[in-house]
Amino acid sequence: LTLLFTDVVMPDINGRKLAEEAQRRKPDLKVLYTSGYTRNAIVHNGVLDTSVQLISKPFTLEQLALKIREVLTA
Repeated sequence: LTLLFTDVVMPDINGRKLAEEAQRRKPDLKVLYTSGYTRNAIVHNGVLDTSVQLISKPFTLEQLALKIREVLTA
């Protein structure tokens, strides 16, 4: 597993907690978050750090592919 692609807001566990647990088990794991909320809403409400990789919904398959490539090569 090289990349975790997860929504920020989910029932029972949020994407940040999921990513933290996954990275605890695999420290080199890269994470790409998605959300229907804006980056400002997520970051300024303390849900995510400013340095996280995020693609906002809605997105096209091409936009997703480009963002995944960006995250994996970073």
